[in-house]
Amino acid sequence: MDYGLIGEKLGHSYSKEIHEMLADYTYNIHPLSREEFKGFMEKHDFKAINVTIPYKRDVIPFLDGMDENAEAIGAVNTIVNKDGKLYGHNTDFSGFMYMLKQHNINPEGKKCVVLGDGGASKAVAAVLRKMEASEIVVVDIIKTETSITYDECFEKHTDAKIIVNTSPVGMYPKSGASPVDLKKFPECEAVADVIYNPLETKLVAQAKEIGITGVNGLEMLVAQALYAVEFFLETKLDEAKIDEVYKKIYNDKLKEQ
Repeated sequence: MDYGLIGEKLGHSYSKEIHEMLADYTYNIHPLSREEFKGFMEKHDFKAINVTIPYKRDVIPFLDGMDENAEAIGAVNTIVNKDGKLYGHNTDFSGFMYMLKQHNINPEGKKCVVLGDGGASKAVAAVLRKMEASEIVVVDIIKTETSITYDECFEKHTDAKIIVNTSPVGMYPKSGASPVDLKKFPECEAVADVIYNPLETKLVAQAKEIGITGVNGLEMLVAQALYAVEFFLETKLDEAKIDEVYKKIYNDKLKEQ
């Protein structure tokens, strides 16, 4: 394949539609098992690819270089093959920042809770740092060097102003689940969920119910795709295309529900 997406489970992906609206190439959805992943990366028979769960960090040893963004985050979602050498980028960073700015979510001086500790979480935390959040608390099912448990979060960080979900909880087909109950966070003023399928997660729906900003990940998905196309084709695209493609995909998916 020339261009496409690799990941483990990709049945929910909208990336093919988005990329083919943004650029004049065929974009393939290419699910890979853990066993298939190594051989695919060693062969690197592609021009450029996007990478999603669970391989955003696993691809790094196969790369010949990374840009500063990807290196600082420690996760890669965009790889370009230049004359047989692989170069990694992270467009989740720019995509997430675009989403926050579009909805006037300003982390400056605020405590932010990030749910999940995978590749997307690293990009989100980097954006929150860049936008000068006063504190960033990463929460995961198991306590690690970089994250605390949900119990500890509920004990010490219910004063968070912004909550970002980067965990898969609430993603299709298990759309009825939510990673947290927002009633436990009385000072929360905005929720951003990087999940884009369903169009409105249970977490975002609850945010809207209680009268605070709630944003799903479709805009981030389209924005990071546009920035990936720029790397793929070494070109510059008009950012206005993000909103145009976002609205088209949103309305199409709404009709399917």
